[in-house]
Amino acid sequence: MSFEPFKIPCVILSGGKSQRMGEDKALLPFSSSNSLIEFQYTRLKPHFNDIYISSKIDKFSFLSDKSKIIFDENKDIYSPILALKTILDKFDEVFIITVDTPFIKLETIEKLINSSKSYDITIAKTPNKTHNLCGVFKKSCLENIKQMIENNIHKINYLIKNSNFKELEFLNEDEFLNINNQLEYEKAIKIII
Repeated sequence: MSFEPFKIPCVILSGGKSQRMGEDKALLPFSSSNSLIEFQYTRLKPHFNDIYISSKIDKFSFLSDKSKIIFDENKDIYSPILALKTILDKFDEVFIITVDTPFIKLETIEKLINSSKSYDITIAKTPNKTHNLCGVFKKSCLENIKQMIENNIHKINYLIKNSNFKELEFLNEDEFLNINNQLEYEKAIKIII
């Protein structure tokens, strides 16, 4: 299946603590890439007109164009809400994906983007889980985000439930495998071989 590049930008979230992994999972070797972030960026880049990485620091030796890094405004608090604020200050709408979900298919991304027209937020859902950071986010939820930050609310689910949102159902749980710990990393390595 061949794809026209998606018109909306993609931002890969890569600014988390990786507490459960015990080391920065974005920098773990993955497939033929030196790191998981390099794998995810290289995999998605041909399919978006613009692709960026959200992070607190520049830890991306593979990335020659440093303008593709969107730095979190707050270096001390680890929160996807703060990352989303910085991202939506820059873009009207954006496809968000995390560094640790390397198996999301292009068909899935296309469905999410195509289903997002009438919503502030359109995210993926599988039978066992809602994937709050895999989907389309629009600038129309920026005021909610600012209010949440002011009230020290950093739960992504709170933003979604207080926005005009749509959950799009997908059946394949493995496609949404999230690499949070060593066991999930080992499972992902076996899948990618």
